Amino acid sequence: MILETSRLILRPFQDKDIGRLAELMANRDFMRFSFGPCTREQTQTVLQKFLSWNQAGLPSQFAVVLREKNRVLGYCGFLHHPEVPEEVEIGYRLDSVYWNRGLITEAARAVRDYAFVGLKLSRVISLIHPENIPSRRVAEKIGMTPEKEITFRGFPTTVFALSREQWQPASGAG
Repeated sequence: MILETSRLILRPFQDKDIGRLAELMANRDFMRFSFGPCTREQTQTVLQKFLSWNQAGLPSQFAVVLREKNRVLGYCGFLHHPEVPEEVEIGYRLDSVYWNRGLITEAARAVRDYAFVGLKLSRVISLIHPENIPSRRVAEKIGMTPEKEITFRGFPTTVFALSREQWQPASGAG
């Protein structure tokens, strides 16, 4: 599945993306609200997880590609966590060079709509560190609201959520 917006192409990751993904995941800003920068080997493990979800028919992360440069800027899509087994997360990260341009919000809207229209999900969440104000704003801009506070992988985390019922009136879609 490929999703397209006015400025972006969201496509499945491929093995050949390892170089760019490793470059991104080695960046402190890109990995700020995670465990920190990753080695190429750690990035390979992450990429293999995304590829395995695709191969298993599970919704996965999309590579976010800027149309005008045909360059991977980050990722946006679906994450599956054993800690919250009944939930599907919309997660996203963007190269800091491209922050504050509305790009990841544009990508997240496309992913949200695909979740409800294409995948027929009843609900999506985003797990966001309370200090990650930019990610909170993206979640809010796509219609999510804070639901509860949890500890996720040792970090304080706000669960943002959006149900199909909440989304439909705002979007006018079915």
